[in-house]
Amino acid sequence: MKGLQGKTAIVTGGASGIGQAIAIRLAEEGVNVAINYVGRPDGALATKEAIEGEVDACLCAMRDTGTRPLLVEADVSNEDDVTRMFKQVVGEYGHLDFLVNNAGIQIASPSETLTAADFDRVLNVNLRGSFLCARAALRHLVEESRPGAIVNVSSVHQEIPKPGFLGYSVSKGGMQNLTRSLALEYAGRGIRVNAVAPGATITPINRAWVDEPEKRAMVESHIPMGRAGTAEEMAAVAAFLFSDEAAYVTGQTIYVDGGLTLFADFRTTWSSE
Repeated sequence: MKGLQGKTAIVTGGASGIGQAIAIRLAEEGVNVAINYVGRPDGALATKEAIEGEVDACLCAMRDTGTRPLLVEADVSNEDDVTRMFKQVVGEYGHLDFLVNNAGIQIASPSETLTAADFDRVLNVNLRGSFLCARAALRHLVEESRPGAIVNVSSVHQEIPKPGFLGYSVSKGGMQNLTRSLALEYAGRGIRVNAVAPGATITPINRAWVDEPEKRAMVESHIPMGRAGTAEEMAAVAAFLFSDEAAYVTGQTIYVDGGLTLFADFRTTWSSE
């Protein structure tokens, strides 16, 4: 795609899933990518090894493209960590052009039993983290008088309620207005802000239904196209939004969902008409 070669990017939550696919796709387009990840506080050996394996696989795939990847550990919900991460990335590459706000978590719970701590935890990573990283990117771009772009990885659940996942739905609803507000504020400075909203996607976090035929069939029955998406399909849209081919696009959320937000239950008329 036009306008990507030689650029630099940070991808938060880039060790697996959609973030990893975006990091690899940007590298294939000639972007030098800093892959952000965070360790798990429980220190479980199996989890640690899984994270390291995903990171190593991503780094190898990116090196094969001839780009210069960088690995940066930071908790995006921690202001000091974010400041340190951006300083490290700019120090390594000399400048920054793009940010992908992808890091996110979800906690399942009926809303009446959801603890305030768990609600805060989800919003701190998904929404506060996106704000802190966007602010750091904007500060750099404004100080350097550089054009640039931010892509927020949101969800169809910024539009479709997700019962039992209140913190997640609220965080993604907030991301929609984060995207629109920043896009409006910085459009005159040549900084574009858009979002990708995935629907049901085949990623490690969704293995609970991806690997069970009955559960997968139930999920896919609600998708007009009849299948789940892939992380690579999400990454392709993110790459487009960073490219010069999307130079006149800002403040938009592109739903990459196989038609899920079209209300699949209305494919046949069931009203009284």
